[in-house]
Amino acid sequence: MQFMQQTDIYELIECMTTLIRSEERKKCTELGLQPVHFQVLNYLSRCNKYSNTPAAVANYLGMTRGTVSQSLIILEKKGYIGKTPDANDKRVVHLQLLPDGAEILKQARPSDLFHSATSILRSSDSPPSDANVFQQALTALQKTNHSQSFGVCKTCRNFSEKDGGFFCQLTQEKLSTDDSEQICQEHNPV
Repeated sequence: MQFMQQTDIYELIECMTTLIRSEERKKCTELGLQPVHFQVLNYLSRCNKYSNTPAAVANYLGMTRGTVSQSLIILEKKGYIGKTPDANDKRVVHLQLLPDGAEILKQARPSDLFHSATSILRSSDSPPSDANVFQQALTALQKTNHSQSFGVCKTCRNFSEKDGGFFCQLTQEKLSTDDSEQICQEHNPV
């Protein structure tokens, strides 16, 4: 029975991923983007100030730095991203999603697919009993693969509240509300 459940979860995730990637490819083709460009823009729209470097993009997407580097060059030429040297370490570059990049990302997201799926789930007689099941499955897969979790800041062991605000115990820095809602490559699941 346990093997059957594992197979079903794998097949479920595989099917969902296939559907999502198929929709992304369609939208990207319409907009003159490669899927990797969409993935980079999507990540940059969701990552925090500790995780907006080319190395973090490569780690998150599981791609070579060369592939990511070429994608970043194209996205910068199109005016979708900007690069800023780190204030403390000039060898480090931080990436920012520019307004044109945010707009093309908005157009490229397969939101119709998700809106329709959400409507179906909400109208179902038996909605999913545990919305956290996908997070649990993802965390388990990441642990098994020994990959970084790249989780949302506020779900990290190092996240805390201090002096009426948010604080990262790892970096010993204050965090904004926006920072607490973004992806971090230093994430350590609770």
